[in-house]
Amino acid sequence: MAAITYDHATVQYPGAERPSVNALNLDIADGEFLVLVGPSGCGKSTSLRALAGLETVTDGSIRIGEKDVTHLAPKDRDIAMVFQNYALYPHMSVADNMGFALKIAGMKKEDIRKRVEEAAKILDLTQYLDRKPKALSGGQRQRVAMGRAIVRNPQAFLMDEPLSNLDAKLRVQTRTQIAALQRRLGVTTVYVTHDQVEAMTMGDRVCVLKDGYLQQVDTPRNLYDHPGNVFVAGFIGSPAMNLVEVDLDEDGAALGGRSLPLPRETMAALAADGCRTATIGFRPEAVKLVGEGEGFPFEVVVVEELGSDAYAYGTLHTSRSEAGDKLLTLRVDAKRPPMKGEVVHVQLRPEEAHVFSSETGRRVSGDGATVAQA
Repeated sequence: MAAITYDHATVQYPGAERPSVNALNLDIADGEFLVLVGPSGCGKSTSLRALAGLETVTDGSIRIGEKDVTHLAPKDRDIAMVFQNYALYPHMSVADNMGFALKIAGMKKEDIRKRVEEAAKILDLTQYLDRKPKALSGGQRQRVAMGRAIVRNPQAFLMDEPLSNLDAKLRVQTRTQIAALQRRLGVTTVYVTHDQVEAMTMGDRVCVLKDGYLQQVDTPRNLYDHPGNVFVAGFIGSPAMNLVEVDLDEDGAALGGRSLPLPRETMAALAADGCRTATIGFRPEAVKLVGEGEGFPFEVVVVEELGSDAYAYGTLHTSRSEAGDKLLTLRVDAKRPPMKGEVVHVQLRPEEAHVFSSETGRRVSGDGATVAQA
């Protein structure tokens, strides 16, 4: 086990206009489960592959423990990688698949068998050791791929979207097993996914990437409660945060035909950025329904009932003509949801509203400052 450090690590493919990973600075603690997440093309898989030695680092460096591995071959990095497609040998048994890397390394048969049986016991694969991969389900194959990584006792596990081939129910079950297994083994793990729900439920910390740049790295709770910029705010959370661009006046923001007062320090930060507009962000659960004449009018378009939860999708008329009738999401009482076509009035909980600069995209509402209630 070891800590991992990306020190201004850059990966740029020949002929590419911009780097796929741009000066990534990231410290991963010994034994930590870190998740890299972001949309397609953000550089998360490239960052992982650079750590594995499968992509060339064109600038900066990568260290595993105290060892600079930037230019080492993959076999010399003491890491184990779990791929999206499992990469199992179809003609070998489960036991032979799990122990193959040890066999290549010249380990004795009895030692290999011991390690394989120990890993199989951890993964509940003991009864399948003599089967071929084709006789296993997708989830079982994934566990075999995990077992192959475990038997090597590496310094780090690298996982590249290992659950994307599983159905939704099995994916939820397997991600819980992987997270529990990692905590039991205590091996430093870097995990790549495009699924932000997966990232939030598995990682000790989550690293959000966009266009090769690190946007924010923090605990799942802090990413959700204190997003550093508009991109993180809109990407983290399901349903996503509501983001509404508003005009600014002397007192605050014009929202839904009414004025939304903003704290003086927030207004000062926006003025320092030269903003005449701002982006107001609020989670679906950050509102409450109020009586007519209070809050902001919200026209319900669709109600999605999910049993214990219900979400109303609808429009909030803003003062900005180009914003149009932006479709927003509100969490409502699952037992008494509003009707489609109904106009309800909502009030933002001031401590849960976020203000972002329209010039830089960064969040300017301080952790201690709250938006005043309209």
